[in-house]
Amino acid sequence: MEQSRIDRISELTRISRTRALTQEELNERAALRAEYIAAVKASLTGQLENTYIVDEHGAKRPLPKKKH
Repeated sequence: MEQSRIDRISELTRISRTRALTQEELNERAALRAEYIAAVKASLTGQLENTYIVDEHGAKRPLPKKKH
């Protein structure tokens, strides 16, 4: 996610502390937050997929996926 979009989320949050946001601003903030959360989840998923556990014998194995 671009830094300018993260800055916009922060700007809208600062504005909300001084006055009520318009419906358009609320919708924009909600969309930006959803995009930010998706980007963080994708980054974490990518990091976990490239994480390996090394056992006592030196063998590497990927982290097991959590079962629902």
